[in-house]
Amino acid sequence: MQKLLAQAVDQTIKLQPLGDENLDKLTGLELNDIIGGGIRLIVVVAAVIFFFILVIGGIKWIASGGDKAQTESARNQITAALVGLVIVFAAWAIVALINTFFGINIFNLTIKPI
Repeated sequence: MQKLLAQAVDQTIKLQPLGDENLDKLTGLELNDIIGGGIRLIVVVAAVIFFFILVIGGIKWIASGGDKAQTESARNQITAALVGLVIVFAAWAIVALINTFFGINIFNLTIKPI
């Protein structure tokens, strides 16, 4: 029984050292890749945060039970979340337009040394 269990564990867990192909990906990073990735990350995180604020505002509205103060607070939170989402997606659309018309892709920056 123990031998069978040891064989099952040996077959399912395959630990291998970090290969050279993974190290090449890390050593090939440049400042423009990091900045472009950071900008993309900020846009995605902002959209997710505003979406969750919107959902929480909706839950507050449902849970308000008809209380005018709580309903108004929830409505203000939903409005702020929608405005935030519009700003994030408008920024993304502006970046897409800049890329289309001028050929400048802010998400994949190319920084040339001076």
